[in-house]
Amino acid sequence: MLITALRTLRLRWVSFVGCFLALALGVALIAAMGQVLASSIGTPDRAPQRYAGTPVVVVPDDQLTVPTWQGGDSAPLAEPRGLPADLPGRIPRSVVDRVFYAALPDAPAGSVGRPWSAARTAPYELTSGRAPGGDREIAVSNGAQVGDRVEVHTSAGSEPYTVVGVTTTGPEPVVFFTDAEAARLSPRIDALAVWGTTADLPAAGPWRVLEGQDRALVDPDREADADHRNDTNTIVGIAVGFAAFIAIFVMSSTFALAIGQRRREFALLRTIGATPGQVRRMLYAEAGVIAVIASALGSLLGPFAAGPILHWLVRLKMASPWMTVSDSSVPAIVAAASGLTVALLGTLVVSWRAGRVRPVEALREAAVEPRAMTFIRWLLGLGTLAGALISMLVTVLADPGSATNRKSYMPIIMLLIAAIGVLAPAVVAPVTRVLTAPLMRLRGAGGVLVSAGAVASVRRTAATAAPVMMAVALTGSLLGASALTDDARDAARVRPVLADYLVLPDGAPGLSDQLVRRLRAVPGVDVATTTPTSVYTLEGNTALIRRPAEAIDPTRMSVVYDLPPLIAGSLADLRDDSVVVGQDWGLKVGDTARVWLGDGEQTTLTVAGVIPGLAATSAYVTAAHAFDAMPSVGYVKLRPGVDAEATMTALRQATAGQHARTVTRLDWSASESGRQGEASRLGLFVVLGILLAFLAVAIVNTGLISASQRTAEQATLRLVGATAGQIRRYVVGESLLVVTVGVVLAAATTVVSLAGLWAALARVAGPMAVDLPWSSLGAVVAGCAVLAVLAAVLAARTPRSALATAEDGRG
Repeated sequence: MLITALRTLRLRWVSFVGCFLALALGVALIAAMGQVLASSIGTPDRAPQRYAGTPVVVVPDDQLTVPTWQGGDSAPLAEPRGLPADLPGRIPRSVVDRVFYAALPDAPAGSVGRPWSAARTAPYELTSGRAPGGDREIAVSNGAQVGDRVEVHTSAGSEPYTVVGVTTTGPEPVVFFTDAEAARLSPRIDALAVWGTTADLPAAGPWRVLEGQDRALVDPDREADADHRNDTNTIVGIAVGFAAFIAIFVMSSTFALAIGQRRREFALLRTIGATPGQVRRMLYAEAGVIAVIASALGSLLGPFAAGPILHWLVRLKMASPWMTVSDSSVPAIVAAASGLTVALLGTLVVSWRAGRVRPVEALREAAVEPRAMTFIRWLLGLGTLAGALISMLVTVLADPGSATNRKSYMPIIMLLIAAIGVLAPAVVAPVTRVLTAPLMRLRGAGGVLVSAGAVASVRRTAATAAPVMMAVALTGSLLGASALTDDARDAARVRPVLADYLVLPDGAPGLSDQLVRRLRAVPGVDVATTTPTSVYTLEGNTALIRRPAEAIDPTRMSVVYDLPPLIAGSLADLRDDSVVVGQDWGLKVGDTARVWLGDGEQTTLTVAGVIPGLAATSAYVTAAHAFDAMPSVGYVKLRPGVDAEATMTALRQATAGQHARTVTRLDWSASESGRQGEASRLGLFVVLGILLAFLAVAIVNTGLISASQRTAEQATLRLVGATAGQIRRYVVGESLLVVTVGVVLAAATTVVSLAGLWAALARVAGPMAVDLPWSSLGAVVAGCAVLAVLAAVLAARTPRSALATAEDGRG
């Protein structure tokens, strides 16, 4: 069978080249994206920066750990709690470090204040001037010169200082104060830099001891690096998932198309005595040869694309420049194994059908295409469709909030696309008849031939239309879903706002106390602030749950913000000893809730109200439980009869020098919507760009395989008098018809997927318009049409070769 398989591969090389390319490209794509993912995961963290000059650092334990029946559960604290005040006196050769927000007027984001004694931890060295010696003296790493009189902005507000020293630049912009002034501005001890060994440290307590690379855990860019790594992992992870899904689908379809067109060959083999097992073994041998070579080639070449892809992500600011390309061989091995598995599994189904051909059925099986849908295919297609629809229904009814998370809803889109692809042969014939109905009224036989050819070869039409369907459906569903999700988030954030103006931080982590007092001093306005924090609950003595919370003044907030209606209780009853909880807490008004606050302090609060489960937050507390966190936004509402222009001028004067800006509600809504939408679309365009490149090759491959099997039909048309131009027009018409079928199937898929998403998001944010990416869809459809026509025309025989084929067949 191996020799027969090799000879068959040589004779039918056109069909098998398509299979080979589809498999090799699929394996290369999986290997490349897997290598990028391995690069993101495997790249080591940056070397320590903030404490590069000290061997040991003692920092507070930033994890809340609660005993459970399983031993304990932990969650990160929303607010740092600081080291015990007596700890520095118990550790020799240690320096107290306090890290808090402090910035000059034009300082970049991330500027901090620290005591001068901690300058040697990085280390920072003076380049001019001297160290600060008085409470109104500072040294800076950039942004000012010795002798300058500057305003330094902190969480308390702005205060004047004199610059007496300038230091070298370090990992972050720093304003150095005297130790006493730093303690006044930030009493919390954030770290102890120790010039000694761990033997000098006291017994274990509520702190962590960091040495070596672990010192980087408290670096200023640690969170940004983690965000970049998470962004890369998310984008590449989604791309790997879709790449594997598309590669498996396209490779299986291509193998099935190439093998399914050899019914006459299998029938003749059965007639001359070949057993079903021999036919199957021949197909396994063919697939094995192709799979081994293609998988080896794809797994070898794919990793070389990881570098350009990673650099592309860095240029798009979706990956950190410090990431390096991994040298791991695991992605290539996994990709090669995936290619072999897919090829053999794809051959398993078609070889089973080929082996069932009986000698007495040879002529019938060779002349008539077998039924398009087998029982197994019906079962697989309907089961996948049911799974997608049930998942969609569960999302709409039980968990509509999860629809705002793309990673939660994208698997449903994948299931739906797979289901339509598997069921495509069942709907190709009726769709084709509807599409070609106008052609049947045209003069000549062209329209009839195009329609009859597509309907008579349903499986071939469905396989050729599948890559088109996937390309258009992915573009419409993913970009449409992204736009819907962004609109829902914007609506959920914007609609409740009753304020006329919003005061937002500008380069600062929040609004200072001084600024809030200034805003409330503006005549004719109501002002309220909200501060994000967290509270923690222990569920069933098994799991510690971190719940997002908002610290508000309910009386002030109700004027500027349409707070969600409570299921029970009243926000007016919210006090320092109470809490308003979400419906998912399972508590009622008057119950006592045992909670841990943002800094890890355990307390009990009385439930004053219950908010719906779809609310934007899980709990409301008073500002007393926000601790050192700064308000994230200030809402300002005009009272009746107040001059809006004069108020805007007063608000801008209040925010001057406070690292904040005032915007109208409409401007804020537009700016936030554009920023969020652009970021999400950029990530999806990265994924789609990679996937559509592979699908473009798949469209060409399936077009070449399909057209290469049509030479006999073209030769027959030449014998009955068709000209070369008529044959080309027939080929182009059939290709465009197949593309149109794929677009129709993609449209149905997109409509269903977006309808389910819209129904879920409407429960979260209310009804909204559906914004489809028409320009992108048009470009993808046009590209599919051009590729399909080119493949069909290139594969069409010349008149001389077609006539020779016909004469050979007749003879």
